[in-house]
Amino acid sequence: MSSEPLVSAEDTLRVSVLSEALPYIQRFAGRRIVVKYGGAAMVREDLREAVFRDLALLACVGVQPVVVHGGGPEINQWLGRLAIEPQFRDGLRITDADTMDVVEMVLIGRVNKQIVNGINRVGGRAVGLAGCDGGLLEARPWGNGSHGLVGDVAGVNPQVLDPLLDHGYIPVISSVAPSEEGESHNINADTVAGELAAALQAEKLILLTDTPGILVDRDDPRSLVRQLTLPEARRLIADGVVNGGMTPKTECCIRALAQGVRAAHIVDGRVPHALLLEVFTNAGIGTMVVGSSKALQP
Repeated sequence: MSSEPLVSAEDTLRVSVLSEALPYIQRFAGRRIVVKYGGAAMVREDLREAVFRDLALLACVGVQPVVVHGGGPEINQWLGRLAIEPQFRDGLRITDADTMDVVEMVLIGRVNKQIVNGINRVGGRAVGLAGCDGGLLEARPWGNGSHGLVGDVAGVNPQVLDPLLDHGYIPVISSVAPSEEGESHNINADTVAGELAAALQAEKLILLTDTPGILVDRDDPRSLVRQLTLPEARRLIADGVVNGGMTPKTECCIRALAQGVRAAHIVDGRVPHALLLEVFTNAGIGTMVVGSSKALQP
């Protein structure tokens, strides 16, 4: 006499998802993935928790994640408390000496340690770093210096991260770095993530954003471009399909790929567990950019 198995459809689905993830876990074990953490995923408590758990799980199965973060909204809050008016030009924060003091306090002293504590609390092992630690990052003034202490990445010393990654720690890096003269500069976190991924020869660069990815029609989420090559990405920028705030993110992916990163992803951080969905499932959820059509082949 037969009986129905005492297993729910939900349990079966959960196990099938784990089974689907197995080849990806095997493929990426020991590989390095750089994650730029920002947007809604930093603001909403449920999304923060999901990101922290994703990072802890990645490290637990042998992947070596590195986190780079900014913290613009909290910087603005503290500037307001200190009666310092935030100023922007060309999408960049104008950073005088007083503003730079606040940027360092917020990014290194508050946001960085909150992320580290959050990852550790869910079972990961995170370590907080800034560009000055071990000479990890060197900055140079951005452009002609018209934005004050806004910087670009002049150099990366990835050897600082090797012992941490090899022992299962998750480096969490704030986007502040000193120049050759020792003066701190505020650097765009996307830029830091891209240059760091290149220096580490990372398997993936993942940018968590507040959009589904690259859209052909910015008002239609169904127009999401799931995969494209480096030449195609350049063409979308030239044709104006990629525009506004998505342009620097796409250019960041292009620079990283040109320097040896295998794949770059623009992922909707508003989706819980977006990292695991992008790394460990067949479909993924965002836009993946690779060097050539050959890299898209299974």
